Amino acid sequence: MPELPEVETVRRGLLPVLEGKTIARAQAYRPDLRFPLPKDLSEAVSGSTVVGIERRAKYLLMRLQSDVRGDMILLSHLGMSGRYRVYEDEAPPLEAHDHVEFITEDGVTIRYNDPRRFGFIDLFPVADAETHKLLAGLGPEPLSNAFDGPELANRLGDRRTSIKAALLDQHVVAGVGNIYACEALFRAGISPKRMAKTVKGGRADKLAISVRNVLNEAIAVGGSSLRDHRQTSGELGYFQHNFAVYGRPGEPCRGCEGAGVVKQIVQAGRSTFYCSRCQR
Repeated sequence: MPELPEVETVRRGLLPVLEGKTIARAQAYRPDLRFPLPKDLSEAVSGSTVVGIERRAKYLLMRLQSDVRGDMILLSHLGMSGRYRVYEDEAPPLEAHDHVEFITEDGVTIRYNDPRRFGFIDLFPVADAETHKLLAGLGPEPLSNAFDGPELANRLGDRRTSIKAALLDQHVVAGVGNIYACEALFRAGISPKRMAKTVKGGRADKLAISVRNVLNEAIAVGGSSLRDHRQTSGELGYFQHNFAVYGRPGEPCRGCEGAGVVKQIVQAGRSTFYCSRCQR
């Protein structure tokens, strides 16, 4: 599933072709994805102007301004296989899994493609953003000034779950998923099995910095493409070539010059990769 870096990469790819542009035509080619699409999606979005594109956790938020509908937010989640593709020249014929299409006043075509249809799209007034069921209660953005060691320690509180499971809790920190939790814990030298409530002080400081750094590095190279992720240009992301532990069970650890071996365990139904020699 795309995590924060992949979604941020998509956001940055959409910005230059959508921000400040009017959507001349929007078209949904099926009634649902993971959930039913808004019934008036095509009519509501057609003719609106994109005033901004933001990301909150793993959600894309397209802010729209319409003389008829007022200020709206088009929220989308990429699910397992969703992707946005931008065609600045003539768009090719629709593919089998192109489900939603936007065409700007400049003739740029943006298509949402999702073979597995685990993604979803919602449309709601801007005034409802703070209370929207998917956005309310999310933790701090890990790339913002609101996220640091003390804030992380405060949100971990007295949790007796593993620190790996806690990092995946979107109420603790927004947008971190399995890949980057594994990589950040490795960089911080913290065992994924360590109880969350013990990550305080210097450990929390180091982990917060590691989370921020690994996310920024992944964004810089277009995210990680393991199966489905593509940038809006269709290009792959490249951070998978930099994995220290994720997806490398049985291979020599890159942090202790091969003295340790990357191990794989299952935590809360998710695979965890780590080096027991480097991480305590």
